[in-house]
Amino acid sequence: MNGEDQLRERRLLMQLREGNVKAFEQLYFAYSKRLYGNIWKMVKSAEVAEEILQEVFQRVWERRTRIDVDKSFKSFLFTIAKHLVCDFFYQQTKRRDIEAYLVVTSSELYQHIDEELAYKESESILSKAIDQLPLQRRKVYTLCKIEGKSYEEAGKILGISTSTISDHIVKATKSLKLHYQGVHVVSMLLAFIFIP
Repeated sequence: MNGEDQLRERRLLMQLREGNVKAFEQLYFAYSKRLYGNIWKMVKSAEVAEEILQEVFQRVWERRTRIDVDKSFKSFLFTIAKHLVCDFFYQQTKRRDIEAYLVVTSSELYQHIDEELAYKESESILSKAIDQLPLQRRKVYTLCKIEGKSYEEAGKILGISTSTISDHIVKATKSLKLHYQGVHVVSMLLAFIFIP
């Protein structure tokens, strides 16, 4: 910038400080294109670059009374732009961190809910299957597998031998396993049939 241009710019800056809109417009047209190009190189988005450019000149207008006419106006503009670009990247990083946190916590929450539902479903299937066992076998299974009693204890309560208890447990377990597998296959088939 030659001496004449510097004097012209200084005059415009003095007018800007007094709130002259025409002086502001002339400074905008003198610097906006170059400033936009620099901002775009950093943010790689036309929309974001345009928003930051407008924000730069909005701040210039708001701070016009504090502009030092003896210092480089170009440096003043580019410093504001640099700070705004840094703010933009900081906000982007913060937003990505928040999004990543929400994805992780929500997936953990859904996984926990899924596990709880699966557990409750399995519990319900087991309960129904136990109810379908013959009475004596149901009693044996309940005493040993649900109440945690030993074969000897269950035998004494029911008045039968431990070998009979063992036989009931083997048959009950087999029966429950078959029931559970059957329900699981049916539910998978239903899920497959009703997939949209």
